[in-house]
Amino acid sequence: MAETRIVKINKGAVFINWPADQPSANFATMKPNVFPETVPLAPGDWSKLRVPVWLKWAYTAFMLVLVPVYWANYGPSNFLYFCDVALFLTLFAVWTDNALLASMSAVGILVPQFFWCVDFGGELLGGHMTGMTSYMFDAQRPLFLRGLSLFHGWLPFLLCYLVFRLGYDRRALKLWTGLACGLSLVAFFLLPPGGATLADPKLPRNVNYVFGLNNAHPQTWLPPGLYLAVWILALFALAYVPTHLVLSKLTAARIPRQPA
Repeated sequence: MAETRIVKINKGAVFINWPADQPSANFATMKPNVFPETVPLAPGDWSKLRVPVWLKWAYTAFMLVLVPVYWANYGPSNFLYFCDVALFLTLFAVWTDNALLASMSAVGILVPQFFWCVDFGGELLGGHMTGMTSYMFDAQRPLFLRGLSLFHGWLPFLLCYLVFRLGYDRRALKLWTGLACGLSLVAFFLLPPGGATLADPKLPRNVNYVFGLNNAHPQTWLPPGLYLAVWILALFALAYVPTHLVLSKLTAARIPRQPA
């Protein structure tokens, strides 16, 4: 039967689930990286790892509004965007206090959402950068519908809060990268490209920008398949890995565990 023991490792105390019939004294001289998913934690601090109940319900209320509105206007394929997938992962994360789900969302969207906000700001000031956020200024779309998309601006801050509250799980980089590759392949082979003529102009085209950054037309400077490969590699090298490294540095790589 396993029991939870407090073990001293480099002047810090960590909780470790360890079989009751085996000694734990030999752990005292081990290096901290022996347990890459644990961090120093004082007894009685478990309550600090919890997401506040008011935040759970507030976020859920937002999702209860966004999901049916998006479904009715954009269709189910819209939920294959990285940012929309992150919304659902975050919903599960806030209710389960799951560090892995919050970490995956953070790795996946912190950098891309920053550039979304930059592009949106440029459009708001009358400029034009990539066309990524041009839909936010489409008068044919209801203002309320466009207003819901402002989650791109506050979701990164929520994810940073969750990661610092729950801890960062290093497995997030590998798992999100695999998920992003799968979503990109689905968007490339099964969904309409940029510039496609659709019966409903609000339906998504160029999901996850696998055909270029402008939804009005696909990019032309690379063959489509090569562009997809370059796009995935660019996301990994310029967005996912840097975010992973920064979060690993600023937080402890662990999954919170409740004492037995």
